[in-house]
Amino acid sequence: MKKKLLYGLLVIVAALLAVYRISCSAPSDKLAQSEQLLEILDKGGCLSCHSAEPKLPFYASFPVIGDVVKADSQTGYKMFDIAPMIEALKNGGKVSIVDVAKVEKAALDGDMPMAKYYLVHWGSQMTKAKAAIVDAWADEYRAQYYNDGLGGEVIRPIAQSIPTDAAKVELGRILYHDTRLSIDNTVSCASCHGLNTAGVDNKQYSEGVYGQFGGVNAPTVYNAVYNFVQFWDGRAATLELQAAGPPLNPVEMGCQSFDQIIAKLAKDKALTKQFKAVYPDGWSEQNITDAIAEFERTLITPNSAFDKYLRGDMAAITEEQKEGYELFVKYNCATCHVGANLGGESYELMGQYADYFADRGLELTVEDNGRNKETALERDRHRFKVPGLRNVALTAPYFHDGTEPELKEAVCKMGTYQVGVELTDSEEEKIVAFLESLTGEHNGVLLTNDNMKK
Repeated sequence: MKKKLLYGLLVIVAALLAVYRISCSAPSDKLAQSEQLLEILDKGGCLSCHSAEPKLPFYASFPVIGDVVKADSQTGYKMFDIAPMIEALKNGGKVSIVDVAKVEKAALDGDMPMAKYYLVHWGSQMTKAKAAIVDAWADEYRAQYYNDGLGGEVIRPIAQSIPTDAAKVELGRILYHDTRLSIDNTVSCASCHGLNTAGVDNKQYSEGVYGQFGGVNAPTVYNAVYNFVQFWDGRAATLELQAAGPPLNPVEMGCQSFDQIIAKLAKDKALTKQFKAVYPDGWSEQNITDAIAEFERTLITPNSAFDKYLRGDMAAITEEQKEGYELFVKYNCATCHVGANLGGESYELMGQYADYFADRGLELTVEDNGRNKETALERDRHRFKVPGLRNVALTAPYFHDGTEPELKEAVCKMGTYQVGVELTDSEEEKIVAFLESLTGEHNGVLLTNDNMKK
């Protein structure tokens, strides 16, 4: 009797294992790659946690366990909203390159879904076969997205040049350095974004007209063309819109209107003649910001040591820098710091794994609200445009609040607050070494920072 019972149990276990294996099998290779990916994401239950309107399982209404499920869902949504990606895949739309990196890394690491989910939801587990499908799709998508012949690498080298109108660029260069854009003729774009100081001023907050200081750290103007939006809070969708902001900001340049600026510029007969040769309709806010934006498109810094490495020169960076890059990828830094600018492609929460603002110990400011300033959505509170990391060794102090003067300490804090890892001293040094390899050239000359020479 006991033998029959044991035999019966073994048969049941074998049957269950067989069913489990079948349910966890990879999608059919007869499906298109995007359809395979959609099936994996659907079976993986991604929308159960990573969406504004989660598809919670039936047991989310149970006592105790329901609280755990709801807490996991809230955390998942805080970290990553996958709904736009799934919608784009279904409709043949454009998927965020950051979303691609996040899904790929989670699949390769086997982090998602969590065991407590897939042990209940058979078929959701991320297997090696499924991960291979996700990885192949991600590589192919990036190759098509960037269309630069360099395959599926998460980080891309900066282009040698970007097509621009030379006459507009020259006008933009003049206006970028012209203090007449400010009410008291003391502040230009270059005052806060100096081209000889890596596109920043190396101050926590920049000084505007009448000795006033802003409340957010000035980001570098170099490689801003690669940002999907401008400003930490993303309030400007283009370089042109960004250029229109500071002249009318009461703290930065203090003008009441562009008419006030134009009245001064129009008195410059030589500049007006040059301007009308390019813009026949003459002075206007649109033409001024168009010229400045065209100049800023030339402010790219290719040919860093790391760019050369990406293009195949394995000796371009040191072994320490290679190890630093490996750590940068291992600890998920390269899921948000992607593309040519190693960032600037998404909004992310400042303090995903720990409360940065509580630990900072300073009173909260309106600037600390980040993207929430523009959207009024609670999810966007403390969410900022991810900064690009090009030339980051030259652009201290760091973070939106400019509170961290040292790059190594900034790396340490990013480990703690953004990826939930306490980096060792050696790991921090290696990542810093990698970041130092991102310093590039402008017009064939390696960027330096005059402030750092003092």
